Amino acid sequence: DAEEYQPPIWKSYLYQLQQEAPRPKRIICPREVENRPKYYGREFHGIISREQADEILAGVEGAYILRESQRQPGCYTLALRFGNQTLNYRLFYDGKHFVGEKRFESIHDLVTDGLITLYIETKASEYISKMTTNPIYEHIGYATLLREKVSRRLSRTKNESRKASVTSEENTPVEKITSLVRRAALTQNDNHFNYEKAHNFKVHTFRGPHWCEYCANFMWGLIAQGVRCSDCGLNVHKQCSKYVPNDCQPDLKRIKRVYCCDLTTLVKAHNTQRPMVVDSCIREIEARGLKSEGLYRVSGFTEHIEDVKMAFDRDGDKADISSSIYPDINIIAGALKLYFRDLPIPVITYDTYSKFIEAAKISNPDERLEAIHEVLMLLPAAHYETLRYLMIHLKKVTLHEKENFMNAENLGIVFGPTLMRPPEDSTLATLNDMRYQKLIVQILIENEDVLF
Repeated sequence: DAEEYQPPIWKSYLYQLQQEAPRPKRIICPREVENRPKYYGREFHGIISREQADEILAGVEGAYILRESQRQPGCYTLALRFGNQTLNYRLFYDGKHFVGEKRFESIHDLVTDGLITLYIETKASEYISKMTTNPIYEHIGYATLLREKVSRRLSRTKNESRKASVTSEENTPVEKITSLVRRAALTQNDNHFNYEKAHNFKVHTFRGPHWCEYCANFMWGLIAQGVRCSDCGLNVHKQCSKYVPNDCQPDLKRIKRVYCCDLTTLVKAHNTQRPMVVDSCIREIEARGLKSEGLYRVSGFTEHIEDVKMAFDRDGDKADISSSIYPDINIIAGALKLYFRDLPIPVITYDTYSKFIEAAKISNPDERLEAIHEVLMLLPAAHYETLRYLMIHLKKVTLHEKENFMNAENLGIVFGPTLMRPPEDSTLATLNDMRYQKLIVQILIENEDVLF
């Protein structure tokens, strides 16, 4: 209830600890050290032992020096005083300084961040281990708003998803599969529109104090304090990211392009069932190109196809692909095929690829159809819906075979490698699987009224 909603109370305990953490104290070497690496300053003390480093740092919390290893010349160590003991870390440089995953512009920043982390993990290890047990995530505005959006979209999607079945011109139904599987298909499809999407978390450096939107605790450290979802902007601790539900709601402001964008991300950002590229191109092709000879086999001019791609990337669903701009329908067909080829995860996903290939190898037609149907149910909802819509369209293309000379087998040859690619980038695997890729698409077209 919006009236009962209260802004989250950010938990400041870890912020207070960060403020208490020891400050770095650089101990300068009193003499000029020969052969000092140019990326180190006067805190470099040359080749000295651990015992000598311990004597130099004794009694000064947060003090640090750099030294060269006696046993391994050319290897460098950060000696740091913390908790009344000297800690030694192997130090690396590749344009930035690092001892672990984080990379720093200066040694001073590295030590500052290290002292904060050491202090917080020493003082609050038990607290940190329990941070994720009582998340505020379900109660913050982001999650509340998201649930409303999802419920609205799902109810609308189910209502819109009833397709008009494509029948042959003679209008004679052909039984291609058992009634048991047909009923199972219809039952499962009703519940298939769960457009779930995992967050696309990337390590992020936050400027100024930031709190985790999952557990409400402070995100400590100087850099790379947590992760941010590059699709929706959610900010959380790295450890909290493992517990965040797959409920990412991409923000259009963050989606920079249409082509080469993850399919589920695109449809969720635009709040549509399918990518609008697919809808726009198919609508245009069905309006003026179904009888075009060699549709999808004949190539349009590459530079014009690239123009269409740029129009969608720039203008989204407002891109003008009408006959006045692109009179050759093969340009639009080429742009549609390019969209599918450019997907980072193909319409038939890497996870399901081998299962589809194995299903295609089954010799018994009924068993093969059942196996293909089972694998279809494993596709993410946005992929399933896109494939379903495309197969309905391609079935319409085959109904004009006398004019366009494109039957299901020909379309299978064109769309097989476009819709499915092996997970490993192997030319041999691709060549070996090509006939099965073609067969899968051919079967999907011929049986779209049963399989979907």
